[in-house]
Amino acid sequence: MSSRIAIIGAGYVGLTTGACFAHLGHDVVCADIDESKVERLSRGELPIYEPGLEQIVTDALRSGRLRFVVGAAVAAAECEFAYLCVPTPQGDDGSADLSYIEQAARQIAPVLPPNAVVVNKSTVPVGSTKVVERVLARPDVKVVSNPEFLREGSAVADFLKPDRIVIGSDDQSAAIRVASLYSSIAAPLIVTDPASAETIKYAANAFLATKISFVNAVAAICENVGADINDVVLGIGYDKRIGHDFLRPGPGWGGSCFPKDTRALVKIAEDASYDFNLLKGVIVVNDEQRERMVDKVRSAAGGSLDGVVIAAWGLTFKANTDDLRESPALAIIAALVKEGAIVRAYDPQVANDLPGVEVHSDAFAACEGAAVLVVLTEWDDFRLIDLDEVQRRMIGTEIVDTRNLLDRAAARRAGFMYRGVGR
Repeated sequence: MSSRIAIIGAGYVGLTTGACFAHLGHDVVCADIDESKVERLSRGELPIYEPGLEQIVTDALRSGRLRFVVGAAVAAAECEFAYLCVPTPQGDDGSADLSYIEQAARQIAPVLPPNAVVVNKSTVPVGSTKVVERVLARPDVKVVSNPEFLREGSAVADFLKPDRIVIGSDDQSAAIRVASLYSSIAAPLIVTDPASAETIKYAANAFLATKISFVNAVAAICENVGADINDVVLGIGYDKRIGHDFLRPGPGWGGSCFPKDTRALVKIAEDASYDFNLLKGVIVVNDEQRERMVDKVRSAAGGSLDGVVIAAWGLTFKANTDDLRESPALAIIAALVKEGAIVRAYDPQVANDLPGVEVHSDAFAACEGAAVLVVLTEWDDFRLIDLDEVQRRMIGTEIVDTRNLLDRAAARRAGFMYRGVGR
């Protein structure tokens, strides 16, 4: 059964959510405050790179199931459901800033049809449904939590084939109505109270960040004792209680979610009189991991980075996205530049120069005259690259592979000194 859905905010979450709901057969109006962005989206021009999303948007526009408008009130005037998909940036104290959520709620409150349901899709702290209810001041409108679990690079699949759907509401009928929007999706459905739904989102991201920090800490131990992290991960990952997911060593976690959400959960715990030392340690390990990668590059350069040309492969925080937010690659590069390195970079989704960084049009060009090559993002483009050609372009023979992405034996055959993580 088709429903009328307003999406407030056409960012990463809002755009994916709106397009996928339209793909499921609902009538979706997606609102943003940026008029030029709305015009581009109406033509099917996406402001982000996300595999599969462009086709979903194009098909939805063509079918008439998806429209883009300027202004939240315009979108919400005839909706049955209004999804709030606006930013919740981190405040100075680590807590999530709800000002955009409150502003959106204030804008749609006068125009919402009777008995509409407002849904918090943005990642929001515990108690946010109450905040939205207070701002709306509409007793006839219910507020429900329906957190998103979209991974950049696989967001379409995550929406259409999710591991679970979580709905938090104190009103059973409102929860059932939101659940009906997903009736064509076969996935476990968890219906709970709003506080539990909001906590699930933060706890999930914090746990995944913990797994990454844990494996990075174990990788440091492996380097010191002569073990191979790949074999260690293989051995522990077959334990069904642990699993292989998120046990890949790297330069640390980043992006728009993990850094913000881990700090927010620490603040939520603090406000609830609990000192979340475990999660604080996870954050510390992540910061230390980036410093360890800088140490590796410095060592490969002979102990000093001053005036050394470094080729950097990868700028985004992970592969299959153009997102640079909280990217460990950028943090590492900034540290290299601070020590005097000349960084020449390449990323399949980044074309413009960045502060202190020359961005080149291909991976080989970035290696021209470099003393050290550092692999920072796990793009598949780098896996099968001609390392003999890379070696001919460089003046040095050092590779620091922070993702353990390249074939170590192939790199050595090409004449490189290969340094991975935990190996």
